[in-house]
Amino acid sequence: MGLKSVSRSSESRFTAYVEALSRTLGHADRAAPFRSYCAGLLLPGDRKSVEPMAARVQPGRVQAAHQSLHHLVAKADWSDEVMLTTVRQQVMPAIERHGAVRAWIIDDTGFPKKGTLSVGVARQYCGQLGKQDNCQVAVSLSVANDHASLPIAYRLYLPEAWADDPARRGRAGVPDDVVFQTKPQIALAQIRTALNAGVAPAMVLADAGYGVDTAFRDGITGLGLAYVVGIQSSTSLWPPGKEPLAPKRWSGRGRPTSLVRRDSEHRPVSAKALALALPRKAWRKTTWREGSNTTLASRFAAVRIRPAHRDYNRPTPRPEEWCLIEWPTDEAEPTKYWLSTLPANVTRRALVDAAKLRWRIERDYQELKQELGLGHYEGRGWRGFHHHATLCIAAYGFLIAERGAIPPSAGRTAPVLSIPALPDGFRPRGSPDPT
Repeated sequence: MGLKSVSRSSESRFTAYVEALSRTLGHADRAAPFRSYCAGLLLPGDRKSVEPMAARVQPGRVQAAHQSLHHLVAKADWSDEVMLTTVRQQVMPAIERHGAVRAWIIDDTGFPKKGTLSVGVARQYCGQLGKQDNCQVAVSLSVANDHASLPIAYRLYLPEAWADDPARRGRAGVPDDVVFQTKPQIALAQIRTALNAGVAPAMVLADAGYGVDTAFRDGITGLGLAYVVGIQSSTSLWPPGKEPLAPKRWSGRGRPTSLVRRDSEHRPVSAKALALALPRKAWRKTTWREGSNTTLASRFAAVRIRPAHRDYNRPTPRPEEWCLIEWPTDEAEPTKYWLSTLPANVTRRALVDAAKLRWRIERDYQELKQELGLGHYEGRGWRGFHHHATLCIAAYGFLIAERGAIPPSAGRTAPVLSIPALPDGFRPRGSPDPT
């Protein structure tokens, strides 16, 4: 059952929501701290780590609340996958009232960290900082339409140095069955799991961090899904109407050759070179909407090409697909590139609209981090990292469903729960002394 009632108060709808989710926790005594944890994530506050939330939700018994919340998130053995499945079942009806799911969106997000003990922390690219730094990175899969999106899978990326270090794994509680996987491999596993769980299939969207991985794109195609994925300007492509040379005819001696070829005069080009060589008439202004009342526009070209990456190891050329290129009129050169296996008869407008729908995941992460404290967990272990993220997504799911019940005049930021007063003189550990 979805969250359909608009006659009850936010408090009563929240109670019904957490009661439905509590059934996945395994023990009845986890229901109360689960409700408190979700409430703490939804209530206003600068920090959504355990101690400040305990003070917000139970100001009369902060220490006891702190202990129960900490046990729920860091110690209790309940399934993140089962909880996220239940969140999806509860929230998707509210999303689908505004239209069918249009896309599955893959992305990752980073959390800056100090030190080396938090699970998975390493010097790697952190999107939040826009550079390489000490951080954790998690990969997620969201389902989306034009109205909203919801993360349905979430997993920490474990760098190879961590995956191959038994001592660090043991201290952080990394499960034995977790082995090193690249981020695209994690994403493909999430997609495969979603398909097996019966999630309605849709096109897959991802940025260039995933789109440049040929095995990732081939994996999506092998699962029967279309994609629209970012690529780099250096990605090699066969221009429209061209493809690799056919295998050499067998001379009758030696092993017969069966692989396509290229030579010094017949070679693929980079996506950037392809874009710069397109005639002026190939570029057209196209508009799209990004979930607001503002219509955005830019200049795009869409051409049918064949990806060329290592196709000399194949017996046949890769199938044709779309290359979508954005070149704003105020830029000296193209700025963004995508590959897509959407049908050959799809319109340019539909291609652009699909590529730009990936903006939804940026809204997910913005709200999960800024409003729900996704990056505020202070523990170091594998279980706590994932439990906290799952509880953040559960709270986010309630917000998605609840927004349909809040009158437009109340605004998106109207509180959905009553706010108890903090105890007199409360100051979380580590915060500056106001005196």
